[in-house]
Amino acid sequence: MRLVARKHGGAELTMNEVVLDQTVLRKGKLRTEILDLGDDDHPTGGQLMGSQAAQFAEAANDLVEAGYDLIDINFGCPVKKVLGRCRGGYLLTEPERALEIVDAVLRSVGGRRPVMLKMRRGYDDSAESELNFLRILDGAIALGIAAVTVHGRTVVQRYVGPADWAALARAKRRVGDFPVLGSGDLFSAEAVRRMMEETGVDGVTVARGAIGNPFIFRECRALLAGEPLPPPPTVAEQRRAIEDHLALASVAYGPEKAGILMRKYWIRYSDLHPFASEVRRGLIEAETNQDRMETLRRWYDPEREWPPVVRRNVPTDLVAAGATLE
Repeated sequence: MRLVARKHGGAELTMNEVVLDQTVLRKGKLRTEILDLGDDDHPTGGQLMGSQAAQFAEAANDLVEAGYDLIDINFGCPVKKVLGRCRGGYLLTEPERALEIVDAVLRSVGGRRPVMLKMRRGYDDSAESELNFLRILDGAIALGIAAVTVHGRTVVQRYVGPADWAALARAKRRVGDFPVLGSGDLFSAEAVRRMMEETGVDGVTVARGAIGNPFIFRECRALLAGEPLPPPPTVAEQRRAIEDHLALASVAYGPEKAGILMRKYWIRYSDLHPFASEVRRGLIEAETNQDRMETLRRWYDPEREWPPVVRRNVPTDLVAAGATLE
């Protein structure tokens, strides 16, 4: 995902998937995979979750030693299993422990790499939750973090309902010139520009909006530079991105497993196709890798004259199933 987003969209900064500090520290295949950052995969931030400050700080150090360009502390993950183990978004309910983690990570790597914080606007909609959010925000800035990402939903809300961009505007006003990145409901370049104009945030992080649409980054760059929105990706461009994605996945996981894993991404890529429903149906009905490749050859034939591509809208099923994709 990171490499495809860089090549086909010009993404400026990417993040690894959020990983547990325990996984980083435990010797084994997963640790090796996490720490194996290629020379062509920069700048990339290492995103961590955990509940114990010392362990969190040690894992952050290992990510820096492996070559990650910054550390992103995750206090936003809303997955129930994560919350039940006092990680991710749960830490928004315990400001003292949260700030202890921030302080430990800064002491461990702060002099060598920037440290960022990722938060939701609160654990829930209670007044106490808002106060906890502000205590962590103010405290983390005072300790020396480089920037903060604020997602416009609460932890309890998960991905149900719209993100509250007004909460992003309030956070930005509170911290003044300190860098704030906004997150939530960014499925198009127009939405990115609107968030920045309405909330005053200094930048954004695009997450679900990039699944199957690495081209969103080049569109954002054009709009934010005051240039016309570039045309949607042609079917031939879409095919090249899919083929690159599959080739990279095959190297990482092997051809057979890559074909299975790519199925969910291909379905997202199909949202860009002028015959999206037909492509999606073909991918869903495909039972083998051979079937999937035949669908790709049929519907992404660069020699065929295709109707104009219609710019992607927010996929309603993606919104409904958002929590399962995180």
